[in-house]
Amino acid sequence: MPNPNSPRPVPPAPIRVLLVEDHKMVAEALGAAFEEFPEIDLVASVESLAHGMIAAGEQLPDIVLLDRRLPDGDGIEAIAGFREISPSSRVLVLTGDANSAIAARILEVGGAGLLLKSGLLDELVTAIRTIAAGDVVIDPELLSGALAMLAGSPGRLGPVLTLRERQVLGLIAEGAGTDRIAEELRLARNTVRNHVQRILVKTGTHSKLEAVAHARKNGLLERP
Repeated sequence: MPNPNSPRPVPPAPIRVLLVEDHKMVAEALGAAFEEFPEIDLVASVESLAHGMIAAGEQLPDIVLLDRRLPDGDGIEAIAGFREISPSSRVLVLTGDANSAIAARILEVGGAGLLLKSGLLDELVTAIRTIAAGDVVIDPELLSGALAMLAGSPGRLGPVLTLRERQVLGLIAEGAGTDRIAEELRLARNTVRNHVQRILVKTGTHSKLEAVAHARKNGLLERP
């Protein structure tokens, strides 16, 4: 029987989101929709990059939900500015159309995701959660093309892999097997296998050996 005097678990802090979207109908719809998700806290909604930069500096959001085309500029070109103002913020770009070149641009400047506006609300909420947890959200087909465009340029693929994935990759390069990786990083063996699978998908490779070769070529093996 649970002890009534034992402390209750503290719920995780909500994900603080800044929305930069110039279409009022879209902004209002998202604002209303986010109210149904207690894990998301919409801290500000603005209509331009200039106001977005100000809000980012004031609010220091976890996620900047950024429209690609805004009245005062290209959202992708502004990603570096948002990250400079609020280094802990991660940027998810919303767009009406996308291709691998656009995905590559986002990754190159440190963006954390790309999502089509034609998608479902649940997909957006899932993307926000995923990015807040430190991962990257880009359609696998677009990601594959983007990785091909960025391949061969050391350091440009770094944002694709999470900190934990880079740690796993570093140990694989040292010859570590699943058991050693699990022990050193204090992970379950299934969790290690999941990380390895995600590394293969993100690097567009088909084996650990190929992933390590790819990582060496692209400067991804410096263990954090």
